[in-house]
Amino acid sequence: MTPTEIEKYYTHLKELVLDYTPKLAIALVLLIAGLWFTSFITKTAKKIMIKRNVEITLTTFLGNIIFWTLRIMLFITVISKLGVETSSFVAILGAAGIAVGLALQGSLSNFAGGILIILFKPFKVGDTIEVQGEQGRVEEIMIFSTKITTATNQVVYIPNGILSNGKIKNYSQHKTRRTDIDIVTSYSSDVREIKSKIEALIENHPLILKTPKSEVFINNFTDTAIHFSVRIWTQNGNHQQAKSDLLEQTKDLINL
Repeated sequence: MTPTEIEKYYTHLKELVLDYTPKLAIALVLLIAGLWFTSFITKTAKKIMIKRNVEITLTTFLGNIIFWTLRIMLFITVISKLGVETSSFVAILGAAGIAVGLALQGSLSNFAGGILIILFKPFKVGDTIEVQGEQGRVEEIMIFSTKITTATNQVVYIPNGILSNGKIKNYSQHKTRRTDIDIVTSYSSDVREIKSKIEALIENHPLILKTPKSEVFINNFTDTAIHFSVRIWTQNGNHQQAKSDLLEQTKDLINL
């Protein structure tokens, strides 16, 4: 290179440095401040949601959405300060978002279902529910599916899209539960005596609640037997034991 060419090169380089140094400095300051700001906003949003008892799954998810949305906006702002054209970049991001949305329609349905479950809380972790022919304890509510463990210790994952649009039976939402028992006896039995003894058994059972009041009544007459209906109230976790005890204790009263 000739001395003239070298001089022109250094002159051009100097102009570039002088031109881009302020932009670079502004972009760097903006980047550092933006990184701190996005972290601060995300942490603040999470703290507010936790104070308002928002489901932890939703809190974490929304926190991540806020974090990455702000980071993408920060990235676009920083590169625009450096003189990079951002309109085409934004268009690419939009097209990519549409393509991903079309490819993941089923997953987006499950995602929306997960948000609805977390927001409206038809059940929570620890509840016993019956849904889609499966009954079990809710172990985890995830964004795309819900994990339940059945009474036989089988793990079932149910897509949240189905859960949010289907019928859910929640056995744990109320603290008490009514259990219906059918007791059958013959026509030769003393109906009043049997009813009185059943009521006495209910009155003395420690797991059966006094309020709401239990009921004992004749429900049906068939060709061969009289059917008693017994309705008892217990705490949620005691219904099966109370039913078993009552069936065992009324065995000697049945005369078929």
